[in-house]
Amino acid sequence: MQDQVFIFDTTLRDGEQCPGASMNMTEKLEVAKQLARLKVDVLEAGFPISSPGDFQAVQAIAKQVKGPIIAALARILEKDVDRAGEALKSASKRRIHTFTSASDIHLNSILRLTRQQNLDKSVKAVKQALAYTKDVEFSAQDTGRADRGYLVELYTAVAEAGATTLSFPDTVGYSVPGEFGEMLATMMQKVKVPGVIFSVHCHNDLGLAVANSLAAVQAGVRQIECTINGIGERAGNCSLEEVVMALKVRKDLFKVRTGINTKEITRASRMVSTITGVVVQPNKAIVGANAFAHESGIHQDGVFKNRETYEIMEPADIGLNDNVIKLGRRSGRAGLKKRLNQLGAELDEKQLDLAYEAFVALADRKKDIYDDDLLTLIAPEGDKKPDFALADLAVTSGTGQTATARIELTKDGKSLKAVAEGTGPVDAIYKGLEKLTKTNYTLITYTIQAITGGTDAQGDVTVVLEYKGRRASARAAHTDVLVASAEAYVGAINRMAALKDTAFPPKGI
Repeated sequence: MQDQVFIFDTTLRDGEQCPGASMNMTEKLEVAKQLARLKVDVLEAGFPISSPGDFQAVQAIAKQVKGPIIAALARILEKDVDRAGEALKSASKRRIHTFTSASDIHLNSILRLTRQQNLDKSVKAVKQALAYTKDVEFSAQDTGRADRGYLVELYTAVAEAGATTLSFPDTVGYSVPGEFGEMLATMMQKVKVPGVIFSVHCHNDLGLAVANSLAAVQAGVRQIECTINGIGERAGNCSLEEVVMALKVRKDLFKVRTGINTKEITRASRMVSTITGVVVQPNKAIVGANAFAHESGIHQDGVFKNRETYEIMEPADIGLNDNVIKLGRRSGRAGLKKRLNQLGAELDEKQLDLAYEAFVALADRKKDIYDDDLLTLIAPEGDKKPDFALADLAVTSGTGQTATARIELTKDGKSLKAVAEGTGPVDAIYKGLEKLTKTNYTLITYTIQAITGGTDAQGDVTVVLEYKGRRASARAAHTDVLVASAEAYVGAINRMAALKDTAFPPKGI
């Protein structure tokens, strides 16, 4: 039987460190449940010491999500380990993931520790974590630039202290596949502690996170740490969907397997994109809009004759369904519920009623309803009623005239109205929203794309705002792109208001 490569998903921890991609507790729970359906082996739920909100989210996931091992991150500090252990109490399968750094540049510039001090503190943290769980993972940041002799000494010490998984992060994406694979082969040869699982956590600064992770598997590593859509710090992390499908499609080469239910990949990708507002680029491998598209006549002819001529996997392998469903305003709740169930959505009666109301409103504006349209109707709600909500919008613009936006917002049951002018309709809307909300955030990103084909397609707008170094993003979809633009901007303002009172979380790995 083939060896299994365990998939450690850190979308809810490292993925959330992607600028503007913060999630509230409701959203984190929704993603965690989808990751369980995806059958990830380990789900890193968060960094409990970073904030009360993160502690509560880890605690809720530990209590409500069954299937994966639930992991929590902790620095090699006593207070971090205790906080992680407390958050994980309810989990039937739990892991404390404690970390430090290994490279001299990190030890000297960040931790201000000697190599020996770092080793001693790491061993102490591992032993402390073992009081909460027998499943303890240890990582040392920046192994790609660390002295190999010290790596052997450090990792041998923590393994002998009881760490069951040893993770080697390429924290700054510095490594290339050949040297990274060779380094890991050396570590597995020299860190000789029976029963230990070796793991990698690769960042994508040079676009090599997936390649480095695959090189690690060839070297004998049996756990890969990754995120949905590859989101994360800077250029992101190893992409779960890419590394999993590479191992599946090229099982002849790698001769390993994963336990991932790949038919849940598309659903997971779209959910994370919708919740975080981080749009998946069209040409992204596996889950991009163009991943299974063929425009060249030669390619089309080949696919018609034999799909394998230009496709090395089928859309169904990742749960992709591009069929039009013939649902309209005369369709009942039963029909909508059945299709949503087929798409992996589990709705209670109240959620179904809300989804149906939104569906009927969309059907009044749109002739054909696609699966992607349906998925926009069931994005999880926030933890509380938003501060501001768009009540009405009217815009006038044209050649030779100044764009004018008339906007009405509601807040705490009160109506707020304003009129604003701008160089274009979106500019006028955003100036009006700034006036009504009394905010002056910097607009970092404004993107718009059609969710599905046709002139009646919903416009999908993503907005990222910045305030004193913090970023908040939101996404909205509507057949009127100006309404979508306004709703996305209002959503980002509401998220920013929640972030302003939250301490910056410590970053790691």
